[in-house]
Amino acid sequence: MENMKNIEELQRKFQEKIDNDIRIEPNDWMPEDYRQTLIRQISQHAHSEIVGMLPEGNWITRAPNLRRKAVLLAKVQDEAGHGLYLYSACETLGADREETIDDLHSGKAKYSSIFNYPTLTWADMGAIGWLVDGAAIMNQVPLCRCSYGPYARAMVRVCKEESFHQRQGFEIISKLAQGTPVQKEMAQDALNRFWWPALMMFGPNDAESKHTKQSMDWKIKRFTNDELRQQFVDVTVPQAEMIGLTVPDKDLKFNEETGHYEFGEIDWTEFWEVVKGNGPCNHDRIETRRAAKENGAWVREAANAYAAKKKMRKTA
Repeated sequence: MENMKNIEELQRKFQEKIDNDIRIEPNDWMPEDYRQTLIRQISQHAHSEIVGMLPEGNWITRAPNLRRKAVLLAKVQDEAGHGLYLYSACETLGADREETIDDLHSGKAKYSSIFNYPTLTWADMGAIGWLVDGAAIMNQVPLCRCSYGPYARAMVRVCKEESFHQRQGFEIISKLAQGTPVQKEMAQDALNRFWWPALMMFGPNDAESKHTKQSMDWKIKRFTNDELRQQFVDVTVPQAEMIGLTVPDKDLKFNEETGHYEFGEIDWTEFWEVVKGNGPCNHDRIETRRAAKENGAWVREAANAYAAKKKMRKTA
């Protein structure tokens, strides 16, 4: 009975902190469901950053000039750093980094559905930066106010770097859109292929989302999936019009009364198929990451052996 009262008091103080926008830190008491929700979200976010390196890494050797190559290299390096920040944030919750990575490789853990689509042309580097990183920023800026301190602080730097990625992508796509007819057609084709997957990035609609309400109550999230998706459409459609591209949605129209764009129905069947592992690149992405871990085993072993030897010398 006394234990129950203690837990109730801890829960009351925890919720009081949440309600007053006081961040929860690693050593603070937290409900187990809160901890597990954060581990799931942060680890999936970390996996997305790491897997997201693959479609862009595919174009490093084929970038059209040295400047584009250098910028793309820097961007891919940034994504690796984002993954490391987030795995570290996950560890503050008691999660084991290697176990979370193994969950990715086994298919138990998910990552953003957008990275299961192929990058077929250089214009796709523009579409990813403009649309995918643009959607990521829309989702991640509110996470800077997440109730869990380590996640919120990691997102400050991530968002600053993602803003550069978005500008880089928009520059690529706008240059192509203003180029030759063939280049503009390539830009339009990239927009056509990435538009709907970018809208799916925000997750299922609010009526079908299992986690949104609780995450909102805990202030892990500040906006629902549908609210973020609407913001993205409202911002991105005028950008497409400005550079002379057409959003591939016959139902798209601006509602003068609401001040928002109305858009067509997302193909949720496609979304769930990709989430289940049946997208165009699901298998290749996981196999590549699994092979990278196996091929890098000797590096980890050497680093651990060196660290152990150094520790022995200090204690000798």
